[in-house]
Amino acid sequence: MENKLYTKVFTWLFAGLLITFGSGYVLSLYPDAVINIMGGSGYIIAIVVELAVALFFGFRIRKMSKNTAVFCYLLYSLVTGVTFSTIFLTFELTSLMMIFGITAAVFGVFAFFGMITKLPLHKLSSFLFMGLLAIILAGIVNLFLGSAGFDFAICIVGIIIFIGYIAYDMKILPALFDELGEEKGAIYGAFQLYLDFINLFIRLLQILGNSSND
Repeated sequence: MENKLYTKVFTWLFAGLLITFGSGYVLSLYPDAVINIMGGSGYIIAIVVELAVALFFGFRIRKMSKNTAVFCYLLYSLVTGVTFSTIFLTFELTSLMMIFGITAAVFGVFAFFGMITKLPLHKLSSFLFMGLLAIILAGIVNLFLGSAGFDFAICIVGIIIFIGYIAYDMKILPALFDELGEEKGAIYGAFQLYLDFINLFIRLLQILGNSSND
C-alpha cells in the first residue's frame, strides 16, 4: 500500500517537472517573447505569483479540495516554467541536461535514504528552516555586496540544505498521508519534493552551468 502511495507522489513530481522544464524550453524558442514577458516587471510578477501560490497552498492544504490542490500545484509548475525560460536562454542546453541528470541522481539517492532510514529526521526541521532563512538573507545581502566568493559559499550551503530537505520530506510522507489523505497527501508531498528538486537544480546550475555566451 505504501509503495502505491509513493508511486503517486513521484508521478505528480514527474508531472510538475515536465511542465516546468517543458514550458521553459518551448518559451525559450521564442527569445523575443521571453524578453518582452520577463523584462521589466514581468519577472517580479512571476515571482510574486509563485510566492502567493506556495503560501496559499501551504496554509490552505488541509481545507482545500483535491482539485484545488491539483490546480495550485500545476499553476506553480507552469509559472516556474515561465521563469525558467530565461535559464534556457542563458545556459547551454547540453549543460542544462547534464545538471538536470546530476540533480536527478543526487535527488534519487537522498530520497531513497529518507524513505528507508530509521534516523529521526523530523528533528532536523528547525535546523533546515533556519538554514533556509539564512541563505535567503545572505542572498539579499549579497545583492549589495556583489561578491562572487560569497555567492559560491551560499550555493554550497544551499545544496546541503536542500539535500537535507529531500531526505526530510521523504521521511515525513507517511505522516502527510495520514493527515491529508492519500490523494492530497500525494499532491502536497510531490509539491514539497518538487521545491527541493528545483532549488537543488538552480544551485548546481549556478556552480556548474556553462553560459551560452561563453
